Amino acid sequence: MDRFIVGTGRCGSTLLSRMLAESPDVCSIFEYFNGLDVTRRFQTEPMDGEGFADLVSAEQKVVTAVLRRGYPVAEITYPFADEPRADRPDAGRRGRYRRADPLPWILVSLLPRLGDDPDALFDQLMAFCRSRPRAPVVDHHRALFDWLTARCGRQCWIERAGSSIDYLGSLVEAFPEARFLHLHRDPHEAALSMREHHAFRVPIAILYQAAEGVGPGMAEIDFDAEPSAGDPITRILEGAPDVAYYGRYWSDQIRRGLDAWRHVPPERRHVLRFEELVARPADCLREVAAFFDLDPKGGWVERAAALVRGVPATRFESLPADEQGALAEACRPGRERLAADG
Repeated sequence: MDRFIVGTGRCGSTLLSRMLAESPDVCSIFEYFNGLDVTRRFQTEPMDGEGFADLVSAEQKVVTAVLRRGYPVAEITYPFADEPRADRPDAGRRGRYRRADPLPWILVSLLPRLGDDPDALFDQLMAFCRSRPRAPVVDHHRALFDWLTARCGRQCWIERAGSSIDYLGSLVEAFPEARFLHLHRDPHEAALSMREHHAFRVPIAILYQAAEGVGPGMAEIDFDAEPSAGDPITRILEGAPDVAYYGRYWSDQIRRGLDAWRHVPPERRHVLRFEELVARPADCLREVAAFFDLDPKGGWVERAAALVRGVPATRFESLPADEQGALAEACRPGRERLAADG
């Protein structure tokens, strides 16, 4: 069975995927599809093994640009050679890549969560990918997930990536028999969290031309240019674009996603609110386990529930009144659609 968690940016899906990784049966596939080349990740023309290895190992230029300018991205768990890991100060193994290097996408977050030596796992995975025969790209994706699942001694995989509801239509077409869990969060808080997240701030500002000097699209930005005080990416990262852009982005993602959601049969879709997940984690996890056909026994539900560190503080009330109004209006179309179809 193919299993996916989908949601907008900053909806809380990272927490849910960490929780499900506590199950001894689940290989949690973190941040996979969202960093792959959008023109090739679901292409219909068959791809050979070398092409697939290139697809999953290419850098994600937004991530590289943010890291080169010294900004953190919480989801990045790779142990850079030139940077101690605050969460594991005693870890002796350093990665082969430095913070400013173009980092293969699959090393950004996925492989470091599946083992203590992500570079060695990367080399093994690249050898596996290159050995694959020419095949539809969806067959390559599923084979990679199955290989990782077996390598980790698990029984099944669940893929989850930020902003994945944006391309839910492609996922449904590529994996027509899959089960999909839609996790959604209060739109104001999701939007404000995206504004504070550097890897979201850059593409959203470019998409909506929300910063001075930003051209009409991603193609207008030189992501490989050396960082400087005047370059567009630095200006975006140092600034604070209008909150309405992030509300608009949230609404646009919700509307695109729900256009596809209606094509998923009711028995293969499940909806969960982030606020419920953090308020009653054990109960919600049992619901999720039932939907994904996971065994809830063995204590993993309780371990997973303990990952919740309380309900996150809200940000919306601290905004000035005019910003509250602008954000609420930007979120309104998506909120209405979610209430009607979600």
